[in-house]
Formats: sequence, structure tokens, C-alpha cells
Amino acid sequence: MARTSRPPVIIASETLDRLERLAEAAMARNPALAERLLTELARARTLPQARMPADAAGIGSAVTFRDESTGREQSVVLAWPEDADIAAGRASVLTPIGVALIGLRTGARFTWETRAGETRELTVLAVGPAAWAGRRAMTTS
Repeated sequence: MARTSRPPVIIASETLDRLERLAEAAMARNPALAERLLTELARARTLPQARMPADAAGIGSAVTFRDESTGREQSVVLAWPEDADIAAGRASVLTPIGVALIGLRTGARFTWETRAGETRELTVLAVGPAAWAGRRAMTTS
């Protein structure tokens, strides 16, 4: 079910350098994930934070997405690695789902490989500020 085209990616220019440094630092620990992040950053359109679309997923964004094979909806807040806490719903940008979601906009549909090596198709349902995550999570199944 692999898609040949990937949805566009938009990254805030203020975070690009730090994301690249994180990916390069992760190259020894997890080269496949680091390479995926660098690939996404290389193809990204960059904009100043003030011009970023409100529905583009960045650090601190709450993202609700649906697994198209199961219909399950989930919300996470994208976070820097030191701020990540999956139990609190904050996913590191240096995780497979973090790399997959960074820079995507509402409506984007993409394939994603889980840590277990399963390929899934996911759809971004909504992107908003982190404070919005709790309200959105209460309405998802």
C-alpha cells in the first residue's frame, strides 16, 4: 500500500537548524530514523514562524491523526526530545511518529512504518496549539 508521492512538508525556519543537528546527532544511535528526518527536512519548504500556516505541525503542535487500517484516532503534541513524555501525550520529534508528522498539514495522508516494522497509512485530521490537545483528545475515539 506504499504511496509514491509524499505530502508537502512545511518547517519553521527558526527550528530547522536544531532539527538538523538532532538528526545528525542521532545518526550513530538510529541511522534509519535520522536519515528519514534529514530527508524530510531536505524536501521541506521553510517559512518564518510568523508565516507558518496554523494547521502545519511543528514543535508544540497538537496533532490528531487516524490509522486508516484500524480507524483508531490518536492525538500527540510534537516535542523536542528533552520535553517528550509519551504518557502525557508528548511525542519526541526523534521518534518514528514524530518524524512522520513534523511539517504536515491537516488532511495530509501518508504511509508510516511503526517501530515494529509494520506499514500503516495515516491521515492528519487536525493540527492546533498544544493547549488544544486535551480538548481534542476528549472528542476522539
